[in-house]
Parts: sequence; structure tokens; C-alpha cells
Amino acid sequence: MQTHILGYPRIGSNRKLKKACEQYWSGKITLDELLDVGKNIRQNNWKLQQEAGIDLIPCNDFSFYDQVLDMTLTLGAIPERYEEIALKKSETDLYFAMARGFQKEGLDITAMEMTKWFDTNYHFIVPEFHKNQEFKLFSRKIINEFLDAKQVGINAKPVIIGLLTYILLGKEKEEGFNKLELAQKILPVYIQILKELETHGAEYIQFDEPFLALDLDEKSKETYSLIYAEIRKQFPHLKIIVATYFEGLRDNLSLAVSLPVNVLHLDLVRSPEQLEEVLKVIPETLHLSLGVIDGRNIWKNDFEKSLRLIRQTTDKIGLERILIAPSCSLLHSPSDLDQENNESVLSSEIKQWMAFAKQKVSETVTLKKLAAENPDYSTLLLLAENKKAIESRKTSPLIHNSEVKDRVDVTTEEDAKRNKPFSMRKISQQDILNLPLFPTTTIGSFPQTKEVRNWRAKFKKGELNAKQYDDLLKKETERTIRWQEEIGIDVLVHGEFERNDMVEYFGEQLSGFVFTQNGWVQSYGSRCVKPPVIFGDVYRPNPMTVYWSEYAQSLTKKWVKGMLTGPVTILQWSFVRDDQPRSLTCKQIALAIRDEVNDLEKAGIRIIQIDEPAIREGLPLRKSDWKHYLQWAVEAFRISASGVEDATQIHTHMCYSEFNDIIQNIADMDADVITIECSRSQMELLNAFADFKYPNEIGPGVYDIHSPRVPSKEEMVELLKKAQAVIPAQQLWVNPDCGLKTRHWDETEKALIAMVEASREASKLLAVQTH
Repeated sequence: MQTHILGYPRIGSNRKLKKACEQYWSGKITLDELLDVGKNIRQNNWKLQQEAGIDLIPCNDFSFYDQVLDMTLTLGAIPERYEEIALKKSETDLYFAMARGFQKEGLDITAMEMTKWFDTNYHFIVPEFHKNQEFKLFSRKIINEFLDAKQVGINAKPVIIGLLTYILLGKEKEEGFNKLELAQKILPVYIQILKELETHGAEYIQFDEPFLALDLDEKSKETYSLIYAEIRKQFPHLKIIVATYFEGLRDNLSLAVSLPVNVLHLDLVRSPEQLEEVLKVIPETLHLSLGVIDGRNIWKNDFEKSLRLIRQTTDKIGLERILIAPSCSLLHSPSDLDQENNESVLSSEIKQWMAFAKQKVSETVTLKKLAAENPDYSTLLLLAENKKAIESRKTSPLIHNSEVKDRVDVTTEEDAKRNKPFSMRKISQQDILNLPLFPTTTIGSFPQTKEVRNWRAKFKKGELNAKQYDDLLKKETERTIRWQEEIGIDVLVHGEFERNDMVEYFGEQLSGFVFTQNGWVQSYGSRCVKPPVIFGDVYRPNPMTVYWSEYAQSLTKKWVKGMLTGPVTILQWSFVRDDQPRSLTCKQIALAIRDEVNDLEKAGIRIIQIDEPAIREGLPLRKSDWKHYLQWAVEAFRISASGVEDATQIHTHMCYSEFNDIIQNIADMDADVITIECSRSQMELLNAFADFKYPNEIGPGVYDIHSPRVPSKEEMVELLKKAQAVIPAQQLWVNPDCGLKTRHWDETEKALIAMVEASREASKLLAVQTH
């Protein structure tokens, strides 16, 4: 029996990689210094796993930005618009330009599209495919990192995105071809990589193929068989692991077990029931990797539960054909629970129920020892401690609140309905709001400067008292309100300077949540988030946002939006309790947000935005499971939004989502206005709303806030023209793609001034057309 890890967090201790990347982008450190940071993180990760006793340690699980972008660069799948940068700049600068865009030295090049990695809150850079596209080995990262590991005495297991998964993650950028046609053009580059790895002594190769756990058409299934047959033919001695995760194999089971590979990895956290089916049909030559430790959550593994799955497997195929592993890469877990040493932040009672990436590595090794025929006394002590912690969590009075449970039980269908349909609400809203054609707004947050973050840090340390901190935030809020008035934005926001994160801020004020000091995970690039932990029943003890919304509205005669995060997004972007259905936890959160919405309305806030960027992300990976999820997710949003008068306008925001297949469900949410990410896709996403004839109002983002480049007024006008071609002008709002928290003020000011000018230009053009 062996142990292995599918991937390890790459952000480093205290988000070292984030800080180094941002220093490099701002010119504060050299490329060599940045590369050294990456090398040190990799070596520390390898050493940690080696000392813990992991048998197969991964390499190429590190990335400076995104593993899919790494593969794009490796294959030379570089879009033509980066050709000049490729000639003039280093490979690293080209890489970052593809991720972030490039706007200097006379060049103005847009970033590649970014979207969610399956149903996680991690984002990847989407490959761009063209008919007859050529591929070649461009970046040697995979090989170089394997050799780096060998230099420190580790014959590592290279982790490579499977060829089919890579293709299926990408987008055809022209019509008239199927991206699967490119498989045979990409395969020679994969073969070249494997030849070099084998020459240098690689024994195991891990191909990540999460698409094997998704719905596949016949062409994809056929291509899977052909590709792996060719790889096996070329490399009869390499030990190939195919890793599936995030869902069960289901109808792809026969395909997966027929692939000519050595090891098949199963996610037995998300789909434990698949083990029985796999064991019925597994060939004698195939080994199984059992993903029994949750790679996506922070709860301690229940050893007895995992051992039952391991013993079920050993009874059928024996110890020698088993590998033990987490369910997926630990990229989605915080790094180290040992760094949580502040009892006032995370109590010891709750901490004992948790395990982060480092602890999950130890759990993997412990399970191997427990599964042995005669585990030693110290190992049995670990089992006893584990039992005690699991039982403590089940029986703790911290978890259960009868009033919350009773309120959920008495919630009815009427609680999820507005009083009147949108067509009638719109009249009431326009009578009060009196907004122009193409009204402008932003998504909520404004730049959180180093100064703002320093105030928060000083307040937490006691270096600023509550009044001093409050006064500073009020000054920044007023400055932001005045500036928005000055440039002519129609619906203002207060800027959210009091907020640390769009989920964390609410979790800190809701009962049933707990927080960590250093529980950071990567969201995209250098963006890291510290998700709250939902450990018990959720309710709202006190108003959360009314104070700042009321203050901001008092400063201006223009309308100021109340800004909230929706129940599904709070659920998705937290580490969620696993002792009850997620739908039940979501309904508890929805009722808490409903209370906040009602209090905002009572305080005179007539426009309230309830952000739900994660509603598409939460979709089950199999379409057959969508109906149930969408039913409770849409209901949760409607519960949160439906307690207000007709004249109160409810907005929601979604980003990086494909809407075509759930457009009816988005309409069912019945938000008066939806704002969406559209600029990176050049308004492609709007086609779904046009084909459906979306009845409510919509704000397609006209500039990409995830890139530092500043779009021109003309560029935004062209995007608005594209929008008007598919959506009636009377339904359109003008806004950025997302919140502006991570941007700098200089670029924000230029971009929003151009955005307001673009809105006015669009109004003039429409007036000319209609006369």
C-alpha cells in the first residue's frame, strides 16, 4: 500500500507567493528574486511531504498563476495577440501578460478569459483554440521542476493536466471546427514531455482528468481511449495514474477502468458509492487510488469511516493494489492548522475538529498505518484521539440552535415571492428612482488601498480606537461618494472600506461561523481568500450593513446601493459543515440575509444588491443533478430578496459564468437588475439572455477589472453597441465586470470616467438612431 498527494498548496507560508508576485509586477523585486521564492516554496512542500512519509510526492503542482495557463504555455498555445511580447519579453512576462493583460510600452493587449475550475472557487485561464492550430514544446516547466525535485533527492511524480481535460477546458475562438480535432496535434508534445521525463528517471506520471467524472459525449469518450492507447504504446514501463475528482465516474465507469493505465484515482469523499461499482468491474492489472480525505474542506478525517472504504477495497483486491490519498489536490485547503494559535480567534474546541493541508498529509500516512495488518500502539492512540474528536463535534452544543431550526421549518413558498411581477415593479421603481437611459453604477467595492488596510490592521491591534477607525472610514467613504457624484455615476456605492472580504465580512457578524488567522486559499493568480467556516446553525444577531449604507445615503441626493452577499455565495465561498444537507445551511443563511434586506429598506435604502457570483459555480457537475440544486439555490435567493416593497429595486451580480443552460433559473431568481461579467468574452455571454428574451434589466460589464489595463471610452462604446444588438437599450445598465477592491485608484478613476462617458455617448447615439 502506498500514499500519495495529488497536489499541494502553492501560496507558501503567509501567502509568500502572492506578495512576491505583486512585488514583481510593481517592479520592487527582480525576476530572479521571484523565481527564487517559487523554488523555495516548492522545496519546502516536497520536504514536508517527505518527512511525513508520503510515498509519491507531486511536482509540477506549483504555479506562479494557474496550472491551466502553465499547460497553455508548455504547449505553445499562445494567442497571436501576444506575439510581440513573446519576442521582446521573458517567458515569465509573457505568461503574466496572458493572465493579466499588458498595457505599457505602446502595447495594449487584453488578458485571456478566466473562469471557475469546475465547482470550486478557484479560477483558471481559459485556453484559446483555432482550427489547424499548431503546438510545440514552448515552456519546459514540467521537466525543470521534476529535475529540481531530483536535485533535492526526491524522484517526484509529475502532475500534468490530462490532454482531454485540457482540451475540454478550452474554447473554440472560431466557428466550423470541434476542438477535439486538436487532440492529435497536441499529443506529440505530450509524448515529447513524457520521453524527457522517462529519460530523467520518472517512474510515475499523474494525469489529472476530472472530465472523466462529468457528462461526456461519444466523441470525447472515443478520444480518451485513443489518446491513452497511444501513450501506453509509447511508454509501456511508465506507471500512469489517471486522477478523477469532484464527482463519481457513473456512466464513464467502463471507459475509465478500460484505459490502459496503472492507477485510477477515485474521489470517495464526493462519491463514496462509486467504489462498490468500480470493484465489480476492475481489471486485475489496475490499481486503485482511494481519495478518502477531503481535499476541499477543513474537517478532520473520520478514520473509521475511511477505514471501512479501505477494507472494502482490500477485501476485494488486496493491499498491494491500493494507494491512499486525499480526494483531490490540496490546493483548495489552507496550508497549516498549526498556524492557528490564537484561542480568541479559533477556540481549541472547534480547532480540534479541523485539518488543513499539512494535517491532511499526516492523516494520509496515518490511514496507511491503520490499514496495515498489525498497527502499532502509537498508531492506535491516533485512532482513539480521532474517535474522540469526531464524537465531540457530533455532540457539541455549539452546533445546534432550536430557534433557527424552527424558523426554517415554518418558511413557506410565499416567503420566496415578491408581491407583484417585474413588469409592474419596474413602473413603481422608475417613479421613485427616476434613472436615465443606460444608468451607470459599479458593482460595490472601491480600491482598498494600503492605507485602508493599515487602518484595519491598527484597529485590530488596538492602535486605533473604534471612533478613530470609524472617522477614518467615514472620511474615505465621503471622498468616494463625492468623487462618484463628480464624474456623474447615477447609482452610487459606499465603497465597502469597512469590509475585509465579501463573505468574511458577513460571516464575522453571523452566528454559526468561525474564522481563522491564516486559513488562506488561492482564488486566482495572487488573489487569496480566507473562507469563513460554517460549523453550526446560522442566524443574524444584529444588523450588519445598515450603519454604513445609511451614512453613505445621508451624504448625497443620489441613490446609494445597499451591498450584500447572497446566501448561495456565502455558502459556496465558505468551508461548510458536512453534518447536514448544504441546502438546509443555505436556507438558514437566506433568512439571515432577508432580515438585513428588510432593515436596509426601513433605513431608506431603495436599491439593494445581493451578490450571487457563485450560483453557477455551485451547479453539480452532472446535469442530472442540476434540478434539485437549482430549486433550493434559487429559492434561497428569493427568500433573501422577497420581503421588500415593489418600489425597492433588487440587484444581483454574477461573474465568470456560462449562463446559456441555466438562463431560465436566473430569470426565476426574479432580481430586478442583474449585472454580469461580459468584457473578456466580448459580450458573448449576452447571447444567452437575448435568445431567452430575458425580461428584467441587465448590466453587462464593459470593462475587465481583473486586469490592470484601462480600456478606452471607444472600446466600451463598442461593447455597448454589441449589447444593444441583442438586448433592448431600455433594459441595459452600464457597469464594470466586478468589484474594484483589488485595483488601484489611478486606473479605477480613468476607467470609470471613460465608462460614464461611454454611457453618455451610447445615449446620444441611440437618440440619433431613434430620430
